[in-house]
Amino acid sequence: MIAAVLFSLLLIALPVVFRYFRLIPHHPSPVKTQPFECGMETIDTAWVQFNFRYYFFALMFIALDVLAVFVYPWAVELRVLGTAGLGGILVFIGFLLVAYLYAWKKKVLQWQ
Repeated sequence: MIAAVLFSLLLIALPVVFRYFRLIPHHPSPVKTQPFECGMETIDTAWVQFNFRYYFFALMFIALDVLAVFVYPWAVELRVLGTAGLGGILVFIGFLLVAYLYAWKKKVLQWQ
């Protein structure tokens, strides 16, 4: 534990020491300070607003990832958990199913 803490502190302190003693030169050119987008010249500003529907799909993806994270350990220990474990996972999947059906009913998942 001590080695991990010392290593972390070293990684934090090393750039500060290098910068303080000017061991690494810092001369930004105009080219280095320009915005960079995948090797192409930027058009207009770098700030782009995304369609809000992407966020709903991202939330659904996260919900399914959380489902996988909880279902896998449950499936590994299925024999030990017994019917109480089965009931718990059915309630959990039921909550996610209700949320998914609600999103479907509100037409959140339809791309227009």
